[in-house]
Amino acid sequence: MKAFFEQHGITQVECLFADVSGYPRGKLMPAHSFAAGAELRIAQAIPMQAITGEYTDDPLFRDADPDVRLQPDHATLRLAPWASQPRAMVIHDCFDLDGTPCQFAPRTVLRNVVERYAALGLTPVVAPEIEFYLTAPNVDPNQPLTAPAVRGGRAEVGQSAYSLNMLNELAAFWDELRAALDVLGVQSDTWIHEMGVSQYEINLLHGDPVAVADQAFLFKYAAKEIALKHGMNAVFMAKPIAGQPGSSMHLHQSVVDAQGRNVFSGADGGDSARFRHYIGGLQRYLPEMMPLFAPFVNSYRRFVAGIQAPVNLQWGYDNRTAGLRVPVSGAAARRVENRIAGADANPYLAIAASLAAGLAGMEEELSSTAPLDGNCADLPHELPHDLLAATSRLTGSSAARRLLGDDFVTAFAAVKTLEYRHYMQEISAWERRYLLPQA
Repeated sequence: MKAFFEQHGITQVECLFADVSGYPRGKLMPAHSFAAGAELRIAQAIPMQAITGEYTDDPLFRDADPDVRLQPDHATLRLAPWASQPRAMVIHDCFDLDGTPCQFAPRTVLRNVVERYAALGLTPVVAPEIEFYLTAPNVDPNQPLTAPAVRGGRAEVGQSAYSLNMLNELAAFWDELRAALDVLGVQSDTWIHEMGVSQYEINLLHGDPVAVADQAFLFKYAAKEIALKHGMNAVFMAKPIAGQPGSSMHLHQSVVDAQGRNVFSGADGGDSARFRHYIGGLQRYLPEMMPLFAPFVNSYRRFVAGIQAPVNLQWGYDNRTAGLRVPVSGAAARRVENRIAGADANPYLAIAASLAAGLAGMEEELSSTAPLDGNCADLPHELPHDLLAATSRLTGSSAARRLLGDDFVTAFAAVKTLEYRHYMQEISAWERRYLLPQA
C-alpha cells in the first residue's frame, strides 16, 4: 500500500462510507497514517444523519454520542479520479468499539442479509439500472431545474429517448466519467438517453450485492463530482422536474446455489417454485419497507400511472407497467426486476430490503399472484402515497424489523419522521399561488 501511494504521489486518503441517505461521509487522512494502520473513529450518529444535517433524539442514540470505529475494506482502495491533487479513497465499514458491526450502517444492513443467504448455501446476484438528470447550475432553490446548454449553445427541449446525438452533445462529460468509472472499478454495461429532457441511464453489470452497491454508491459520487467540473449538476432526485419522467433505480435480482445454478429455474428450464415464492415475498413485504425504496418526500411524486412508474406490485413477463417485471431470458439468466426503487434510494438499503423480502418469500413459501399481461397502471394504487404513510407502515412492521434489524428500523424511521417534519415547515410556491388570494 505504501508503495502504491508513493507510485501515484498520494498524500491523502478519503476514508468514506455511505450514510443512511447514501451520501458519502467520512474523514480525510494523511496517506502515511492510513498505510500505518492508524485507528479512525467517528460519532455513532453520523451514519444516521438526516438529509437536513440534523440528528434524531431517539433514545437508541445515547446522549454521550459514543464513537464507532471505521475499518477500511482494502479491496475497495481506488484513486479518486476527480481530485485536483493525487488522492486515494477507501470504503469503510462501521464497528462499535466492542468489535461488533454497527447496525445503523447501511453497508452492515446489506451484509447481514447476504450472510443469511450464505447460511442456506445461496448467493444473491444483483444488477441495478440507475437513471439521473444532467441540469444547468441551480443557485436559487426557488427556481426549477433546467437542461444544460450543449454544443450548439441551446438546451435540449424535446423527447430524445435513446438518442446518440444527445449523448454526443455532452461528450466531454461522458468521456471523463467513463474514464473515472474505469479507475473506480465500476463495471457498466450500456448507457442511454432516457425519456426525460437531459435524462440518462447507466446499467451496471450483475454481481455480488455488496460489491454492486459499492459501485452504485461510487457511481453517484463520481457523476456528481465530474458534472460539477463541467458546469452541470448530476441529479438523482426521484422527480426533479415537473412534467418530466421520474428517475428510478431498477434492481435485477436472481439467486444461485452452491453449484452456481439459478434457483429461479426448474429442471425443465421453466419457472421454479422458489421463483414464485421469491416474487410472493416481494409482493408481501416491499410495501412495508417502502421508505427504503422511496426515502424522501419528493420520492412519491415519481409514482404516476401511465409513464412506466409502478403504482402497485403486480408482476408480469416483459411487462414494464408492472412493479415487478420478469425480462425474457434463458433459464440461467432468469431474474426479477424490482421497478419500485427510485434513483434517490440508498443502494445498500434498497438492495438489502429487496433481497430480504425475496428470501423471506422463499423461506415461508409465499404464493405470488398470477402474472399480468395488460396495463398494470390501470389497476389500483397499492403503494403508500407519501413518506409519512410509508414511514408509519415501516414503524409498525414486525416483518421489516425481523428482516432488517429492530434497532435499524427504529432509527431509520426516526430519521424519516424528522425529515418529514422539517419539510412541513416549508411554505411552497403552490400555497402562495392559490391560498394567498383565496384562502
